[in-house]
Amino acid sequence: MAVRIGAGLSRTHDARVGAIEAAQSAAADLGGRRADVAVVFACGDHLAAPEALLEGVHEALRPAQLVGCGASGVLAAGSEVEEGTAVAVWAAALDSGEVKAFRIDPPSDGEDEEEPESGEASAPRPTASPPKLRGSATAAILFPDPYSFDTEGLLESFRQASPQVPVLGGLASARTFDGTAALFHDEFVLEGGAVGLVFEGVPVHTCVSQGASPLGPELTITAAEGQVIQELAGKPALVKLREVFEALDERERGLVAGGLLLGIVIDAGKPEYEHGDFLVRGVVGANTEHGTVAVSANLHAGQIVRLHARDARSADRDLERALEQRRVTLGDGVAAGALCFTCNGRGRGMFGVPDHDAAALAQALAGAPVAGFFAAGEIGPVSGESFQHAFSASIAVFGG
Repeated sequence: MAVRIGAGLSRTHDARVGAIEAAQSAAADLGGRRADVAVVFACGDHLAAPEALLEGVHEALRPAQLVGCGASGVLAAGSEVEEGTAVAVWAAALDSGEVKAFRIDPPSDGEDEEEPESGEASAPRPTASPPKLRGSATAAILFPDPYSFDTEGLLESFRQASPQVPVLGGLASARTFDGTAALFHDEFVLEGGAVGLVFEGVPVHTCVSQGASPLGPELTITAAEGQVIQELAGKPALVKLREVFEALDERERGLVAGGLLLGIVIDAGKPEYEHGDFLVRGVVGANTEHGTVAVSANLHAGQIVRLHARDARSADRDLERALEQRRVTLGDGVAAGALCFTCNGRGRGMFGVPDHDAAALAQALAGAPVAGFFAAGEIGPVSGESFQHAFSASIAVFGG
């Protein structure tokens, strides 16, 4: 049997009823097979009573495992809900592959946790460190709470321990009405930390669109320390960037004026660098006296960088290009479905139209079931290393 994936979306305001509706839609695509895993994203009034939401999913779908999170908006079935109340449910029935859900609690404050009263259900024992990824692991999916969890630290742990395994996901972008994190693990709502999945023996293809296009020439860093670039191509960094800016045409200068970005080559072993070879990071400061610029990434001499700009047109083209690369990767195969984690700064605010990313995925994957959410930061690989991004769309495409 092949991997079967289903996805459903409900805008019903009643949490339990909406969850049942979305879960039943997802179940309809599984061909009568039980869901090995369900992934749930919820926004709006559902975050007032997320336990009722999870109860509805379990009632309708009976998944073996469940994870998810609260969101500022959700997407499924070619539609995006950026405001209001909705729930998206994604489900998968795997073939010979496996999936394991995990949770990682935030660092303890030293206080003992209260023991549940007799007869009360207790949450699964938390994991203090990231799960060990075996050689059969094909991808990890991660949903951290940005207020209580060190996402960058965990990604570094994954890079050190299992550099061959891509990590995708998104930071939870909404909390419960009580102000705590809304992370979902089986039937429990966790108040902090992170939850996620590890897939083993399941074909997962990664697709990351950073929503930016390169401008001007490639430049070599000739002096840098930490996050500060001191020299580019033998000149003070700020001087060289001004030269590049002045050589751009009027339209390009207008794009750069909206926010200065640098693309950093991660894999320096290529003879030439293409669009997706750059890790895009913002320029966060400049020192006019010393001619240095600060970038939100650690750098070193010898790295190649290139000016980048982000606007609706470049973001649209970048997503189209990234999805086309995935179509080539799939070859004659058909995608079983996908999970999409798109930035809460994209959507209608960036593109001026509704459903942009969801519609692009529906077209590129020939209507395969897709669900996801608008994240407060997206996680995905660039040149084989997984990073946290902004204004991006990170997509896990599952082979059939």
